[in-house]
Amino acid sequence: MFGLHYRLERKAIGLVLAIIGVASIGGLVEIAPLFTIHQTVEDAPDMRVYTPLELAGRNIYIREGCYACHSQMIRTLRDEVERYGPYSLAVESKYDHPMLWGSKRTGPDLARIGGKYSDEWHVAHLHNPRDVVPESVMPAYGWLMRTTLRTSDLGANLEAMRAVGVPYTDEMIANAAADAAGQAAPDTPAAAGVAERYGAATTVHAFDGRPSELTEIDAVVAYLQILGRLTDAAHKPVALGE
Repeated sequence: MFGLHYRLERKAIGLVLAIIGVASIGGLVEIAPLFTIHQTVEDAPDMRVYTPLELAGRNIYIREGCYACHSQMIRTLRDEVERYGPYSLAVESKYDHPMLWGSKRTGPDLARIGGKYSDEWHVAHLHNPRDVVPESVMPAYGWLMRTTLRTSDLGANLEAMRAVGVPYTDEMIANAAADAAGQAAPDTPAAAGVAERYGAATTVHAFDGRPSELTEIDAVVAYLQILGRLTDAAHKPVALGE
C-alpha cells in the first residue's frame, strides 16, 4: 500500500486525481440525502414563524453564546425523552437560521423549555441563576434588564429571514418594531396587531413585568417561552413530506 502511495507522490497529476476521487466520495455521501429532503422532513401545517420580539431574543441568545452550553436537540434516547420530552423533529427547526442543534450540555437542553416555567422564573433566573437554582454554574445576565431593546433594524432582520425561506409578509416586515413592542405590552392597540399578524395563540405578556419599557430581557424570555411550541408536530403522529 505504501508503495502505491509513494508512486502517486511522484506523479502529481495522479495524486491530484486520487484526492479529487476520495473527496468526491465524501461529498456525495453528504450531498445525496439533500435530494430526498422533502421525503424525510415532516409536514407541520400549524408551523408558525417567530415574532419580531422572539427573533430579537434569539439573536441575543446567540450573541451571548447561550448555545455553547445549551443544546436544542433532544435525541431519540430513552433517558433524554423521559427528561426533556418528545425527541426533536427536523421540521421544528424549519425557520431557524442558523440552527442550534448540538449535544453540548453544560446546562439542560432547551428544545422544549417553552411554557415549562413562568416569565417571572425566567427573569429571576437570567438576572441571577443562583436565586432559583442554587447549584447553577450559569453566569448572570442582569444587564439584559437594564438594556433597551433596539427595534429599528427588526424589519430588515425579518426581510433577511424571508430571503432564506421564512414566509414573512410585507405587512409583518413593515410593522416589525411596533409588533415587538406590542407583544410585551398587553391591553394596547399594538398587542392586538401582533395577534392579528401572528395568530391568536401568540404569547403576549409583560415578560419582565414592565409593559412601559421594552428591554432585552423581554426579548430573551419571549424566545425561551416559544421554544418547542412553534408547532405541535412532536406531540402527535406526523406525515412525511410528499
